[in-house]
This record gives sequence, C-alpha cells and structure tokens, in this order.
Amino acid sequence: MSERTSLREILHTWRGWFAPGIGVKRWLIVLIMGAIIVGFGISAFLVTLSQQELLPADVYGLLTLQLLPTALRILIPLVAGSTLIIWAAVRLGLNLVAPFRRPDERVVDSLYRHSQRSRGPRIVAIGGGTGMPALLRGLSHYTNNITAIVTVADDGGSSGRLRKELGVLPPGDFRNNMAALARDEALMTQLLQYRFGGQLEASVDSQSELKGHAFGNLLLVALTGITGSFDEALIAAGRVLAVRGQVLPSTLANVTLVAEVTMPAEDDTTRVVGESAIPISGGRIETVALEPAEVPAYPPSVKAILQADLVVIGPGSLYTSIIPNLLVPDIARALQRTRAKRVYICNLATQPGETDNYNVADHVLAIERHDKQEDHEGRGFFDVVLANCNLSVPPSTGGGYTVFVESDGPDSVPMVTADLVDEERPWRHDSEKLSRAVIEFV
Repeated sequence: MSERTSLREILHTWRGWFAPGIGVKRWLIVLIMGAIIVGFGISAFLVTLSQQELLPADVYGLLTLQLLPTALRILIPLVAGSTLIIWAAVRLGLNLVAPFRRPDERVVDSLYRHSQRSRGPRIVAIGGGTGMPALLRGLSHYTNNITAIVTVADDGGSSGRLRKELGVLPPGDFRNNMAALARDEALMTQLLQYRFGGQLEASVDSQSELKGHAFGNLLLVALTGITGSFDEALIAAGRVLAVRGQVLPSTLANVTLVAEVTMPAEDDTTRVVGESAIPISGGRIETVALEPAEVPAYPPSVKAILQADLVVIGPGSLYTSIIPNLLVPDIARALQRTRAKRVYICNLATQPGETDNYNVADHVLAIERHDKQEDHEGRGFFDVVLANCNLSVPPSTGGGYTVFVESDGPDSVPMVTADLVDEERPWRHDSEKLSRAVIEFV
C-alpha cells in the first residue's frame, strides 16, 4: 500500500511540473535544445580532431561508444544527458525557491501557486478599520494583484497620538491591512499588532511614551523618517513584509472627519469633530464630511481603481472607515468612471454609535446620501450589494452579543446574499467564505 501511495505521489509531482502556466515546460525545452546544440558542436569537434588525426583512434572510439551497437550508442547518451538535465533543473529550482517557500510545501506547488496568483484578477478594496483585513486575507489566496485603499481620518489610539505628536498620517489601518497581506501572515500579524506595555509592564514604567503603541505603527513612522514620505514608507514596508499586493492611502492630505449628529430628544443637529469622537457622541449620525473638503486623491489609488477588474467597497465601519474614502472627490469620480464591477459588502452586525438598528438598505442609503458627484449620469458608487444571509448563529457566540444586520435589500441596486459569517466570531466575516463570494463577481 505504501509503495502504491509513493508511486502515486511521484506521478502527481511529475504531472505538477508540467502543469500549464507555471513557466517550467518552456524553459526545460529551451534547456534541452541548448544541450542538443552543444552536443552537435562537441560531435563536430571530435570528428574534426579524428579526421585530422589529432585524436587517437582508440580514444575517439571510446568517446563515441564505437564498441556498442548503433542503437545503444544513441540511446545511452540521450538517457544519461536527459537525466542529468532534469536532475540539475530540479536541484536548481529547489535552491532558487528555498528562501520563499514553506518548509512543508513542494517546489512545484510553490511555483504553481505563485503563477496562479500573479495572473489573478486586479482587485481594489476600499475601506479601513478591522473589517477589510478579513477580506484581504481571503483574496490573497486567489491573486497577488490586490490594492487596498485606506482612509486617513483616524485620530484615536496609537495612530492618533503619532499623528498629533509627529505629524504623520495615521498608520493603524495601514498596519492592519499590510499584516493581512504579508506572506507569513500569522507571524507578521503578531509582530505588527504587538503593543508595548503588555508583557513589559512589569519592567517598563507605566507612564512610558511607548505604552499603547503598536510595533507596526512605529515601523511605518520610522520608515517615513528614513524614506522622507509616508507613501514611500508604505512601499518600503511592503518590500520588508513581502506583502502580496499594495496598501495605499485615499489621500495624503491631513484631513479631519466631522459629523452632523442628531442627539436624543433634540431636533437640531450637533457638529462632532474627530473620527474617534463620532461613535461615542451618543446621537444618530446624519452625514459626515472631510475638512478640508477638496483634497487631492493619491494618484496611484485613482489609477488602481480605473485599471481594476473588480472594486470592492467594505466591509468596515460605515461612517468612519468607508464613507471617508468616498468623500475624496477624485476617488468618487474614479469609482463612477471605472469599467470594473463594483461591489459593496455590507457589514454583518450593527455597530454601536454608528449603525444602530440599521438594515442593509439603511447602509446603502447612507452611502448614497454622501454621493456629491453631479456628472456621473445616475451611476452611483456600486453595482451590486453583497450581504450575509446566515442569521442563525446565536448572538452570544464568541463572548459578546452580536446584533445582525437584517438583509432587507435596497430598491436602488441589486443585492446578492450568501453565508458570510464567522461562526466563532459572528460579528466578523469569515475570510474564506467572503473571498469565495467576491471572486464569483470577477
């Protein structure tokens, strides 16, 4: 049984080397053709030496296997040469890809996976916060051509402190999404999300300036200082972390998010300033806006949208992660002019302080309410809505209390539903389920 299994594995491995698209067959053929041409040259050289009596007859006979029948004189060099060529090619391949493949992964599988991902669809994801990494993590199994466009309005926590003290763009959302796209995602997530002041509290002063900062945030700030700009820091971090894709800002401008909020038992709206202050204001959010309003988009982000095969908006905090990107005028115009299919992924659960009692239609109406473009001929920000239909998971699963978004669809755009819920943490999307549903749109 073991011999049969071993033979099957060997045959499977050899079939893998000749699978379409991994770029092995063509170069193996070139290598063999080169060896044959060199062989012709060596044969001509030996014949010439023999004819000019510069090579003894017995040596010539030995080198050309004259003592053997004609069939063997042809077959033995062919078999021996082919074996050496294939053995050398396999060993060379092993050595070349060793630094880039997992220890338990075969070379042929690594090559095939890389080939498939590099030729995958160009997908742009727009959002921020903690929702989008789940999408990116799943999509990275299908394609390397991923662009995440992230809001820069965050002003809370470690990001807010660094933004205020050092004048950099808030790095938190960029850190989360780069961790999701990193090659060694499990280790990189632990490293980039590591916060000072946890295990170190016993040995570090509780008033230390490092306390509360995530390592990934400090890495991006350090690279900003080294490279001279935040966008160059993102490029450098992408190389350091072997990110499969790219994470870009919607704008490089220093913007502030403001909201008009209706407080309970009041008719007038109150102006709330700051992304972190909006969810805790205690009222119903009517609209949000950027200050200043007319900020330029980051050009590579616009280019990515216009060249995409698929644009995905969300998931993420509706008013503080998704809509701020759509308020950048050039991003909005690019979204309305791209030829790509545009999908809005609605959140699984309502978010206290932002989307209390919202259904899917309310999420869509909130985004449509912020469409300020006048020249898009009635074409909004997205063509279809993707929403979760599995509401059967107990709300208390995972230690919290999840209030699911009811899948009441909007009238303005079509809606597709699927089971997207992570059954262990039902307030979050399951990466595999979500990415599989999204890829269906390509």
